Amino acid sequence: MSEIRAVIFDVDGTLVDSNDAHAHAWVAALAEHGHAISYEHIRALIGMGGDKLLPAGADIASESEEGRQISKRRGAIFAERFLPHLRAFPEVRALLEQLHAQGLKLAVASSAKDEELKPLLALTGAAELFETTTSSSDAKHSKPDPDIVQATLKRLDLPAAQVVMVGDTPYDIEAAARAGISLIALRCGGWDGSALGAAQAVYADPAELLAQLANSPLAQ
Repeated sequence: MSEIRAVIFDVDGTLVDSNDAHAHAWVAALAEHGHAISYEHIRALIGMGGDKLLPAGADIASESEEGRQISKRRGAIFAERFLPHLRAFPEVRALLEQLHAQGLKLAVASSAKDEELKPLLALTGAAELFETTTSSSDAKHSKPDPDIVQATLKRLDLPAAQVVMVGDTPYDIEAAARAGISLIALRCGGWDGSALGAAQAVYADPAELLAQLANSPLAQ
């Protein structure tokens, strides 16, 4: 019988099909400020928070005046142009309900800002099942630093050995590893299996994880 007592979920690209939208919003905001950065370049960085993405993707300090303006504009573009059209991946609600029914605590550790996280979680149709949610607003550094995952562990008040994370990017894998927990990776965020090879297990999407739950690291 598994000793896992809680599951920490990433949201973007894991529960909600939003990674492409985030990349487009960053590209648009950067372009408005005179920075022509390709979609492909930014897309590969989605999963980091803005504090990491801006310097990595455009050589702009996130705490600079320009960095703050770009980040704010990106948030507005995302909310106005993309958020109304986003959907959760198939079977997300069923997966969350099944895990909850198994007695597992559910939590969120996301690089999203708090004001974006709430509407994204609402798309799952099961936001009430999460015992705690942690966003970039709750940590000094976003993924791949472990701060957000560590903050979630502290709120769950469980040892790392009793917690598994579910994410979709190499940044999730690194953050989880640095926090001392294993990670189940999903390919639906746009990363292939080779990029997710350090995960404990890899599934196509929430639907496949649900279908194979009895043979997964989350089996009870």
